[in-house]
Amino acid sequence: MDGVVLLHGIANVAASLWRIERSLRADGYSTCNLDYPSRNKSIGELADYLDGAIAHFAGGLDGRLHFVTHSMGGLVARTWIARRRPVNLGRMVMLGPPNGGSELADVLQKRAFYRRFYGPAGGELTTAASAARNRELGPPAYPVGVIAGDSTLSPASSYFILPRPNDGTVSVASSRLEGMADHITIHASHTVMLFNRRVIAQVLYFLRCGRFARQG
Repeated sequence: MDGVVLLHGIANVAASLWRIERSLRADGYSTCNLDYPSRNKSIGELADYLDGAIAHFAGGLDGRLHFVTHSMGGLVARTWIARRRPVNLGRMVMLGPPNGGSELADVLQKRAFYRRFYGPAGGELTTAASAARNRELGPPAYPVGVIAGDSTLSPASSYFILPRPNDGTVSVASSRLEGMADHITIHASHTVMLFNRRVIAQVLYFLRCGRFARQG
């Protein structure tokens, strides 16, 4: 049986991915939906924090190890894979990932409340920090599918800070990753995409086929 590790984004919890996890299990996957202290450590430290749990889950599979991540969870997963690269590594689907950083973080990281609330990892979500991380990690040598959103519940950031289109937190352009296998944009916001039926269907399709479904 193949297994899927699910990683939530910053300032979120594993329960935010319950609908995707339920769909994965119904499709025959074993799942490992992990909580982690996203606001208390750097991205590298978070990868180390999750190492034991992910490695244990991967070691118990007789099939491939996949990842489904939301937002910053994708950066943590990329970092973990770069360090560990299990022999049974499969595919990754990233939902609303700030692969190129977020211009919103560029603005807010200058504010004390942002630094206090989001902690070390929050400072690594800027466009400059993300560019450095991408140079360090390089393009993924495994199939990655990225799902971006182009709807927002935060008009201020959407219209005045982030390049359009965006999901209210991450622009479609910044979600892209050099070397990714496929990319698709769905009309959903950064958080609501976790409950969007089209998003979930595309997650399942990519894990099966290594690409997203398109008409025709």
